[in-house]
Amino acid sequence: MKFFINKPEDVVNESIEGLLTDPKLTKLDTFPEVRVVTRKEIDKSKVAIISGGGSGHEPMHAGFVAKGMLTAAVCGDIFASPSVDAVLAAILAVSGDNGCLLVIKNYTGDRLNFGLAAEQARAMGHKVETVIVGDDIALGTDTQQRGLAGTLLVHKVAGQLAEEGKSLDEVTKAAKKVAESTISIGLSLTEGQKFNNPEESRLDDSEAELGLGIHGEPGVDVIKMDKADALVKKALDELKEYLSGEDEKYVLLFNNLGSVTPLEMNLLVHSFDKTDLASKVKYLVGPTAMTTSLNMNGFSITLLKLDEEIEKALFQTTETPEWRIREYAKPSSIKSPELPKTMQFEPSENEHNKKVVQEISEHLIEMEKEMNDLDEKVGDGDAGSTFAGAGKKFKSISDELPYASLPELFTTIGRVLARETGGSSGVLLSMLFTKAGSSLEDDDNVGKALLNGLDKMKSYGGAEKGDRTMIDAMQPAFEALSEGKAMDEAAKAARKGADETANITNTKSGRSSYLSESSLEGIPDPGAEMVARVFEKLVNIL
Repeated sequence: MKFFINKPEDVVNESIEGLLTDPKLTKLDTFPEVRVVTRKEIDKSKVAIISGGGSGHEPMHAGFVAKGMLTAAVCGDIFASPSVDAVLAAILAVSGDNGCLLVIKNYTGDRLNFGLAAEQARAMGHKVETVIVGDDIALGTDTQQRGLAGTLLVHKVAGQLAEEGKSLDEVTKAAKKVAESTISIGLSLTEGQKFNNPEESRLDDSEAELGLGIHGEPGVDVIKMDKADALVKKALDELKEYLSGEDEKYVLLFNNLGSVTPLEMNLLVHSFDKTDLASKVKYLVGPTAMTTSLNMNGFSITLLKLDEEIEKALFQTTETPEWRIREYAKPSSIKSPELPKTMQFEPSENEHNKKVVQEISEHLIEMEKEMNDLDEKVGDGDAGSTFAGAGKKFKSISDELPYASLPELFTTIGRVLARETGGSSGVLLSMLFTKAGSSLEDDDNVGKALLNGLDKMKSYGGAEKGDRTMIDAMQPAFEALSEGKAMDEAAKAARKGADETANITNTKSGRSSYLSESSLEGIPDPGAEMVARVFEKLVNIL
């Protein structure tokens, strides 16, 4: 594993220092021996809300130190509870006459260290209450339930009521209500890897883990890897047993456990939306990383039963950018404007032209894997798929094309490429064929028309011959055709141009300009190679 760190032993301290570039946050000056992050401005006439625990769950806990949420966070080592002295220091630093509430995740170390610090503070005359959060239902109700992302909902409600000036008893009562009404379940494809001595994975590619905590401990069940819809359903099947009442409404917290991409997180929300539980959800928190387990590739789902007090508190403004809540709604759409028709000409027949389009389309599809493999060496590995997609589209609309008129055919090819082919290459080729189509209305020299289209393409794309692009094969081939040379001569020119791209390692335009010379040396440009192969195929067809 590779990480953006300096030394493993300094990760937590340096991460906190990075967080403290926020001007509204500060730390106790006993840092780093005692890691306590607090608000810079604290109103000690109000109840203080303190939480914390092991690090590795960022942005929890210190990321939620803000007006309307936590007053202070106590940060331990990775997955290790902070010391009693650290918790006591936080209590003494931020508590006033109205006391403080400690929000404690249900892990043995946290219960013991926060609990003993609370006892010592009480002995010193401070008002201290505690709430234990055990929202993880994976182990059932007969065992100690672990604290997961549901802890954040306790932070938010307690923090808001404290901000409103509620008493310690009122804040504590509300916090306990939230803790008792919150359920969570986690599911992951990998473990989170520690910065020191990363361990071998206990899962293979066909497995996932359900019902796991946030400290790297194994899940309750190893399940079969499956599609997103099926995995979300498995997680929800566990939660359903703990829901109460048909008419209850919930807030859903969709939490990224570390390394799930934002794209996948939104997809997982869509998977949730397909289930019958979606009708019970009124608000959504996330989907984003809020309570992580280092870089675990997994998610957790939390549901909290709403009442008027909880609902109001959740929606009040807090100064942390990490808190994201919105109403949960079914996806909707509005009427799309009518775009110009892709097929602007009536279908017409010309067996020769139809054969060329069909066989070139098939050839693009056949080359997909080989061209993707080549593109993987110097690009993003999808050149073959881009052109194969165009080939599949032209096969599907084969009977709709105006084969009898080259100007109409070229123009239609350009329109189809613009609408149906992804990436910059599709747009550039669309420009080429569209311009070539209009040029053929004035001059039936196909080579000259293609050169006119190429000039238009170059004016927008910025690349020229010699920049390691498809132009290196196109331009000499088009020039040969414009001079009246046979197709085999044009194919030879395209092949020579494509082969020469393997020796071009220094360009100022095109995607190769982003790459190092060593990564380009000896490898032909995939676009140029594809053009050369298309011309060689044309020789066989004709």
